Amino acid sequence: MSGNSDSQSQPAEHKENPALKLALELGPLLVFFFANSYGDRLTKLLPALTSLGGPLFIATGLFMAATVASLIASKILTGKLPLMPMVSGVIVLVFGALSIWLQDEVFIKMKPTIINSLFGVVLLGGMFFGKSLLGYVFNSAFQLDATGWNKLTLRWGLFFLFLAVLNEVVWRNFSTDAWVTFKVWGTMPITFLFTLSQMPLIMKHSIETGTE
Repeated sequence: MSGNSDSQSQPAEHKENPALKLALELGPLLVFFFANSYGDRLTKLLPALTSLGGPLFIATGLFMAATVASLIASKILTGKLPLMPMVSGVIVLVFGALSIWLQDEVFIKMKPTIINSLFGVVLLGGMFFGKSLLGYVFNSAFQLDATGWNKLTLRWGLFFLFLAVLNEVVWRNFSTDAWVTFKVWGTMPITFLFTLSQMPLIMKHSIETGTE
């Protein structure tokens, strides 16, 4: 497909630093987790935070601030704003603001469902129209042949939908603290293990970058 060949023929941009990428993505989640766990202590140190509401709403507000800081840091350190974190950040700000404004936990709890469903539908929908959109996102990290991009796009599309369903199951059936813990310490390891499981496919379908 032309979309695949275009993404493969483009010279690879500067490689992403995996450690930096992990820190920028994990940082806001850690802020969210610890702010929710120690919300009462935070309000003693910063009484103004009580205007946001209970611990989850305080954590949501700080999560929003940390997300913006992470995007700014990404722009400064890498010279670009990655597409997926940027989309996720916009949804965090919208649903976080709604949660705090309406004092309704449902909005922030449904945020992962919305984000993962969006990514899953976009990736699988792109395949329906003959476009392996994952190639446009990860072309700077590695390059695959058309078959590799198709397989990887399908797997990530289904994985995002799996995460969406999993989030719905957890927040609807467990306590808020359990959901927050799962969001930070469950989703990240699951995603990391899934990413590692795709390495054989990536290695099998990797292509050498051209020197022209």
